Order: sequence, then structure tokens, then C-alpha cells
Amino acid sequence: MLLRDKNLYYVGGVVRDEILGTTSFDIDFCYEGDAIEFAQKQGLNIIKTNPSFGTVRVLLDGKEIDIASTRTETYPKKGHLPVVENIGCSLKEDLKRRDFTINAMAKRTTDGELIDYFGGIRDIENKTLKILYDRSFIDDPTRIIRGLKFSVRFGFSLNETTKQLQEEYLDNINYDMSYHRIRKELVETFSLNSQTAFDEFITQKIYRLLGENIELPKCKEYNIKNVLSNYNGNNLWFMYVAPFLTLDTKLPLKREEKRILEWNKRLKTQKPTNNTPKESIIMQSLYY
Repeated sequence: MLLRDKNLYYVGGVVRDEILGTTSFDIDFCYEGDAIEFAQKQGLNIIKTNPSFGTVRVLLDGKEIDIASTRTETYPKKGHLPVVENIGCSLKEDLKRRDFTINAMAKRTTDGELIDYFGGIRDIENKTLKILYDRSFIDDPTRIIRGLKFSVRFGFSLNETTKQLQEEYLDNINYDMSYHRIRKELVETFSLNSQTAFDEFITQKIYRLLGENIELPKCKEYNIKNVLSNYNGNNLWFMYVAPFLTLDTKLPLKREEKRILEWNKRLKTQKPTNNTPKESIIMQSLYY
């Protein structure tokens, strides 16, 4: 796939993963300027544009790829989707809006020059997760769960300032947030089937993001990962999270997930039947 321009960059995870020497499954492009105008001038096969976000999807060598314009964002409603501003801003301004320094690097497509304004390479070498500005978690609390995910995937730890700011936020959570976005990050994190993720979810008090007055589940079986390694269904992530939830949870749930929650409650006082979801039976052996 050849798509090169002096203002076109690989950005984010693909750059991080190349430095780490791991395979990246998503390749993100960022154009310093207006990506839609760029695609039009290049005569690319445009599939879809989103002028409000400055993004364009093109078909190249039989593959669909997304190119984003450099942009800045503000969070007029904290914890919810940001408002896009200043499409076509400098690359540095665009990278500064991202979650952690390790994801705020770019690589020019023409000559491979690595752009690292915020010390991402150093933090990778030091196995450190560091946010880019002090109000990062206030603007987007899903970054706390992403930090957990990256710490499990790469064996990284929060630096002291980031850790302190995370603790401060978790002690003063704004529960008016996008729980659709929270769900997305929970799915990605707990689909890793990691005991470490579960332990840190509790130890770092990240579970508080699920709602007010959350009660910690009592674990009968410590090594949850090993038990769930034999599970072959589609609700792996939910089996880590469900014991923290009540039926009035703010998390958007599918019908099957609601049914599992209902049965989790029933099994505290009655025996399973032929209609009991296998997930609830497994969780009964793990929790409560």
C-alpha cells in the first residue's frame, strides 16, 4: 500500500507498535492539513467523507483506509464526545489531544522521519504511561480504562503524576459521562482475559467508573483467568464486569447480558435450571 506525501503521517498505535516490535492490526493515517482536500487533489477513490471531523475514507489497493485531518478538540461536556475544532492545525497540536505520550507519535510516509514531541520513545523505553495534560481524565475518563489495557498489553505502569491525577479523578468522578464509550473500553480490556487487569481494576479503584455505590464482588476462586480460559462464548469481558453491576446499571447492555445479570441475582437464592445461562453458572463458581 503506497500513499505518500510530505504532510501525510502514520500516527498513533502503528508507530508505537513498530517501536515495540509488535504487529499492529490498525494503521492510522493523519494528514497535516485538510485530508479531504488532499484525497480529492490526489484523485483517490473516495468512499466516504465526514467534513465535520475532517476525515475521509478511500479505497487503495483493494483496501479501505481512513485518513484524518489534523485537528484540535474541546470537551464542553466533560466525559462525553469532544467537539472538533481547527481542522488543519499543526501536527503538534493534533498529537497533543491524544491519550498517552506513547500514542502521540507520528512517522512521515515519505522519508520515515519519526515525530516525537512529547517523549513517547523515552516513555516506551521506561515502560511508562503518561498523559499529555493534567485535565486529560476529566475530559475523557475512558482514558483510565485504556491505561489499564495498555499496562496489561505492554507491561507498562503509570508515571507518578498520571497515577496521582487518576486517583484524584476516581475520588471525584463525574458520573455524567458516555457509558457507551466506557463499555467499548471495558470490552477491549477484559477480552484480554487477564487476571492482572481484574486485580488492577479493583486495586486502582477503576471499578468506580461503573457507577455510584458499587460493591466489590467476593471472589470464591482467585485465578479467574484460568477458569475463564475454558469459556468459549461471546461474553468473556462481561463475566469479569457483571459481578460489579446491578440491573439498573448505566452501561448499555444487550438483551443476553441483561439476562445474565438477572440470573446472577436469582442464583443467590435458587438453584440453576435448564434455562440458566452458562455464564451465570460459571460466575456463581467464581463470585459471591
